[in-house]
Amino acid sequence: MMLVSPGHPGVPRVLGWGAALAATLAILTASPALAARPSHGGGGGRGGGSSTTGNDVSYPQCGGSLPSGQAFGIVGVNDGLANTLNPCLGPSTSYPSYSESELYWAVAASSGTGSQLRASLYVNTADPGNGVSDWPTTSTGADPYGPCTASGTPSVGVDSTACAWQYGYNKATQDISWLTSAANAINAQETTSLVPSSASAYPWWLDVETANSWQSGPTGLDMNVADLQGMVAALTAAGATKVGVYSTSYQWGQITGGGIGTSGVPLTNLPDWIPGARNLSGAVSNCQLSSFSGGGVELTQWFSRPFDSDYAC
Repeated sequence: MMLVSPGHPGVPRVLGWGAALAATLAILTASPALAARPSHGGGGGRGGGSSTTGNDVSYPQCGGSLPSGQAFGIVGVNDGLANTLNPCLGPSTSYPSYSESELYWAVAASSGTGSQLRASLYVNTADPGNGVSDWPTTSTGADPYGPCTASGTPSVGVDSTACAWQYGYNKATQDISWLTSAANAINAQETTSLVPSSASAYPWWLDVETANSWQSGPTGLDMNVADLQGMVAALTAAGATKVGVYSTSYQWGQITGGGIGTSGVPLTNLPDWIPGARNLSGAVSNCQLSSFSGGGVELTQWFSRPFDSDYAC
């Protein structure tokens, strides 16, 4: 996909929900025990085999047909903003059947035959500052920047690195809760292939784009970094063993100052998922790009029809 939609890595076309997907999922016997494989398999690093390619979907695909034959699927937890839920992550009022769940699709319809797990998740990120209703007014003891208060005053919920860290921590905690609820709702309907409900069962990707709400200036960069550090901290505390970043070097620099802000507290060495290619060969070539976060390029993305696709480097 291309970075064309606020808070979402691309917006492919939304197609009508087809009966074919439900039939396909009904006969799948793949285990949802998301075990990583040691190599790319037959496709190697050349993009010639399905073990190297996958798809990512989110709220724009709700109610539509979903891809098939992919090695891995990446699912958006949010509905375009950091504090909203993708209505088809799991069963919901609008999409009540487990077969319409994108989380179930990723677990049940992906082969898991390459280096990536069957299912991964990505979450929207933002640092809107204290003008929003869900801005924190208290801190957890884990906040490395201290309490979410104004130093020397009784004011709470100020625009500070401490509160920004807590905001990110809170949003990621909410995402984890949504994952658990979605998985439990799926498993209540479909008991043959259970979907893992723990954060530790999935790689997580932070969608970091300039189209979302971010603070600016030297102090703003520090707060943006703190916000993302809070998200990483919450996911790690919940057992996630891989947290990466979906972005470009330009956007990463604009939002985080290269991952260090001006305070010198780094947010680096996270794996990268890089968009921008127009075809598979371009995605393969983009694996050679320099890592904007210093953690190496693990995935690249290319625009394809009707679904955007991903290549495991």
